[in-house]
Amino acid sequence: MIKIEKVRKSFGAHLVLKDVSFEVAKGETVCIIGPSGSGKSTVLRCINRLEVIDSGRITLNDELIAYRENEGRLVELREREVLNRIKDLGMVFQGFNLFPHMTVLQNLIEAPVGVKGEKRSLATERGRDYLRMVGLEDKAEAYPVMLSGGQKQRVAIARALNMEPQAILFDEPTSALDPENVNEVLQVMKKLAKGGLTMIVVTHEMGFAREAADRVIFMDDGRIVEVGTPNEILSWPQNARTQAFVKSVL
Repeated sequence: MIKIEKVRKSFGAHLVLKDVSFEVAKGETVCIIGPSGSGKSTVLRCINRLEVIDSGRITLNDELIAYRENEGRLVELREREVLNRIKDLGMVFQGFNLFPHMTVLQNLIEAPVGVKGEKRSLATERGRDYLRMVGLEDKAEAYPVMLSGGQKQRVAIARALNMEPQAILFDEPTSALDPENVNEVLQVMKKLAKGGLTMIVVTHEMGFAREAADRVIFMDDGRIVEVGTPNEILSWPQNARTQAFVKSVL
């Protein structure tokens, strides 16, 4: 479903992604792990066009996300065309990014109505279903300030789901949470993985990666160092750098 080919990305003189390539199949959960500064979050931001890549290709269902090909050359699409192509990609950030002046339910229906042009009644009904799924049906009329960190993140997941995306990108979704809130978010994500939602998850939660991922990617210094099943990467890594990282976090 998602294919990344030789993607390079720099910030000034600093090369952050160095020819990163991998694929994610429909229904697959892929966890990306690695030390801080290894480029994990930048990969997600490039997939979702929050960052513009310097070179390489990113496709969703065999269609380039931000370009079209013209006689072998890549031509950048207009912003509206890009937005139309990435509407099938959901994103859950570290910091929730909920609208503070809107209720929980209003947060969920804003994008389906404003971006996709859905009827408010349809977006509202589906939004309530997703709130029920994440265990927050009773918080529909609450404001974000009234919620715990774990509840805010579950609302953020429900908001992403209410756009009915083909895949969701998770950027360290539990890193801003208190320890007691982490498990409630991970349980929702495990449910989504078991349900067959396509997910790319940047995470430091090795237990989640071991239990929920189909494959684990280890990154270091802007490169993919090793890819394998959770057991291969977390129990029997072959690369010396992967071995050192796993030993430090487990």
